[in-house]
Amino acid sequence: MIYRPHKYQEYAKDFIIDHPEAAVFLDCGMGKSVLTLSAIDELMYERFEIRRVLVIAPLRVAKNTWPEEIRKWDHTRYLTYSVITGGPEKRREAMMSDADIHIVNRENVAWMIEKSGIPFDYDMIVVDELSSFKNSDAKRFRSLMKVRPKVKRIVGLTGTPSSNSLMDLWAEFRLLDMGERLGKFKSNYTSNYFRPDRMNGYVVYSYKPLPGAEDRIYERISDITISMAARDYLDMPERIDTNVSVELSNKESIAYKELKKELILTLPDGEITAANAASLSGKLLQMASGAVYTDDSDVIHIHDRKLDALEDQIEAANGKPVLVAYWFKHDLARIQDRLKEAGIAFETIDTDASIARWNRGEIAVGLIHPASAGHGLNLQNGGSTIIWFSLTWSLELYQQLNARLWRQGQKDRTVVVQHIIANGTIDERVMRALETKDAGQQALIDAVRAEI
Repeated sequence: MIYRPHKYQEYAKDFIIDHPEAAVFLDCGMGKSVLTLSAIDELMYERFEIRRVLVIAPLRVAKNTWPEEIRKWDHTRYLTYSVITGGPEKRREAMMSDADIHIVNRENVAWMIEKSGIPFDYDMIVVDELSSFKNSDAKRFRSLMKVRPKVKRIVGLTGTPSSNSLMDLWAEFRLLDMGERLGKFKSNYTSNYFRPDRMNGYVVYSYKPLPGAEDRIYERISDITISMAARDYLDMPERIDTNVSVELSNKESIAYKELKKELILTLPDGEITAANAASLSGKLLQMASGAVYTDDSDVIHIHDRKLDALEDQIEAANGKPVLVAYWFKHDLARIQDRLKEAGIAFETIDTDASIARWNRGEIAVGLIHPASAGHGLNLQNGGSTIIWFSLTWSLELYQQLNARLWRQGQKDRTVVVQHIIANGTIDERVMRALETKDAGQQALIDAVRAEI
């Protein structure tokens, strides 16, 4: 296929070429991979500045998306590549391949650097989804930092650089510029831009930005960073967000409020205990969706309100394909049981084959977990409606999954994002946090505090 880049893609490609350290924050669907491949092509075969590139990506994106993008375009299809996945011997064989581009899933980064026994020999790194390196304590981050000085070029790609808070940015830019802009030590970054928020004695649980800190941080990183939103550059389909409300019965509401108040709930089938704010939040979200795990990992049924609403929404789609997002395993089991009972055909989308069937229009109802279908996957060919059966505090996963449908290349003119909300529950607070892009740990804690 002939590549006819948008102006913003040309600009971003040139930015990567002109900046040995580049942070490219583009919305999903804006073609981050092809513009990066275009920059690699020019740097490698026109400017002769690089000879071997390592691409680090989520597993499915590493196995499928990057190889597909390389093969897809006329100007990149001659680039050779090797995918470093599978068992240890297969990975070593792939690393030994004399290819232009080596592609590895982020879970194998530590292995290839620390345990493969093969010297790290790359002069350019592309981190697809830079946000997956926001934890400076993670093994993948520490391993990559050991070899970072050997690499003369690095590109960080993401659409959600600080999905939880500005604290995320330190590790990401420490990887990119080795601490030049936000400091080499997280403690200095924290003291320069934040103040303690929630504390217990000397233990700080969360931080708040100092006045003007956000602007100062952005100013510090602006010389190596570009950020573009799809709506500003692409003819995006209209997106309609709607909430479908369900009401708990008086008995169900009493049980919900008892757990919320007492942090412990005794039901005929078992006892449910919430040890802290995060645990309580999870229990309340489960109850809002209709079932909850006991302390013995059994599942207690609470209500079917959301299942009834889901069945109604699928029926209202009149055969139009819908994605149904769930969070808890018992959500999936209960949804499957209800759809079987109603005679509604469905399939869980969790493999390459099921993704392909969805995109061919062969699946009427696709059940999907946000964590398994986030970064880099193209699902827009299979439908334009997503129903959130249960919600997540993760703004990153929420945005990424919605962007699988609401993106460039969507055939329908309208994408519908529906949320099934249990009134009077924590669902409402999660929804507000997502809408205000404040869906981090602090929002979770604040929500639970307010609920109590």
